[in-house]
Amino acid sequence: MALDKNEPVTALVTVQTHTLYSEYLERELVLDIYQPDTSILNGEALSLLLINDGQDLLKMPFDGMLNDLLADGKIQPLICVGIHCGPDRKMEYGTAYATDFKGRGAKAGMYTKALFEEIMPFIRKTVGIASFRDKSFAGFSLGALSALDIVWNHASEFSRVGVFSGSLWWRRKAYEDGYDEEQDRLMHLQVRKGQFHPWLRFFLQCGQLDETADRNNNGVIDSIDDALDLIVALKAKGFTDEHIHYLELPEGKHDITTWASAFPKFLQWGWGIRLEV
Repeated sequence: MALDKNEPVTALVTVQTHTLYSEYLERELVLDIYQPDTSILNGEALSLLLINDGQDLLKMPFDGMLNDLLADGKIQPLICVGIHCGPDRKMEYGTAYATDFKGRGAKAGMYTKALFEEIMPFIRKTVGIASFRDKSFAGFSLGALSALDIVWNHASEFSRVGVFSGSLWWRRKAYEDGYDEEQDRLMHLQVRKGQFHPWLRFFLQCGQLDETADRNNNGVIDSIDDALDLIVALKAKGFTDEHIHYLELPEGKHDITTWASAFPKFLQWGWGIRLEV
């Protein structure tokens, strides 16, 4: 049932910004915690959604988006945490499996350790919840690749992942150095070598205006090719359309406006309330 539309816009979600020092990353971490008001909770355990590049949520604005969805009764209450990127973003995000051909992502393993050993304990203590109903991770661009990498390699910890304009091109060889699509895209390679985890769900968003590059000259931009190829790899592993939701936006660009338009669809896909008829 939808909540009273006369409620103030900010009544259903509180946002608090916290900082903590990461020994792994040797820097301050900034977290924005979006917490539903206790008046709309039904006593059930809450889900947790972690979001890379959390600073981008402030520009959407994310709190208004959450309020609208909750006020309209479209999603279940959940806790969302926007993890701001640091000044060394291209080193901390990426794939812990290996760096890319330019050595970027060298701190991805440390970021993963920080997430599980510093960020998660801090969140649990701050919100007063020892165990969440389930955990999910999302991100934008390189932050999306990082979220996917962490979920894939720690599948027992997560239920869903949201990939918005993900940097799925992340590769260990330059094109001019004998690049091979089957072996050199690092996330695709991990999926091919990985296991089937039947509980995992994947939300992949691309925009037809994400970029202009078309490395194989097939008339499809690389970001869409990379996303569709990842879906092929996931299905070869055993995942089906029940596990994977692909959203391609004809006017979608590689920007916050596009991701803001797609994010409510992700929230309804993952935490939507199915009304009985």
